[in-house]
Amino acid sequence: MFTSEGPTFRELTVQALSSIERGYDLLAPKFDHTPFRTPDRFLDATAETLAPLGPFDAGLDVCCGTGAGVGMLRSLCRERVTGVDFSAGMLAAARESVQGDQPPAVDWVRADAREMPFDGAFDLAVSFGAFGHFLPAERPAVFAGVHRALRPGGVFAFPIGAPQPLRSPLYWATLGFDSVMRVRNALWRPPFVMYYRTFPLRGVREDLVEAGFSVRLLPMEEFGRRADGSPNWRLLVADRL
Repeated sequence: MFTSEGPTFRELTVQALSSIERGYDLLAPKFDHTPFRTPDRFLDATAETLAPLGPFDAGLDVCCGTGAGVGMLRSLCRERVTGVDFSAGMLAAARESVQGDQPPAVDWVRADAREMPFDGAFDLAVSFGAFGHFLPAERPAVFAGVHRALRPGGVFAFPIGAPQPLRSPLYWATLGFDSVMRVRNALWRPPFVMYYRTFPLRGVREDLVEAGFSVRLLPMEEFGRRADGSPNWRLLVADRL
């Protein structure tokens, strides 16, 4: 992260003390040089899992950031792909990083994921690494917007990891991070919402069903399995009823 191309510690500190939108506007030019960008391994595994569910004509990347997911969608969709994000800085970086001179066409839309301006326009929607920016009470609005954006029979998909065991260092790292963020948001304004432990599968499934989806889980074998045989990562596929 602290390379000559990535953000400095000072820049990350300024971002963390800003609002979500302003923070990502500041981070955007160097975002792809941080560990926060979705790794290609996840994008490739998602594309491989989704391919048999197609074909897809139009795809939507919810909270697209600098466009990593848009690039993946272009390998699955035949007509057009749209990236939506509320950070103007991230969208500007996405326009530079994703080449749009080859089909399918690419559109960029600035909008809040809780109030997306789409109605029955897409066959496939994806999202990567963005759900920690929404409090549990905000999830229904996001999922309702995705449902509205999809055509009947459309698919909403995103990777979701297995719960970490109590003995895992990652369990304690995410717990510590979320605790620090809660203290920060209690003491500092504007808030910067980013939590790792507010997106449990049970609650997510319930909110998706309430929004009008049926939910299934497909193993992402690329990431192996746990000792009990369950996948380390699954692709959650929500079908618009």
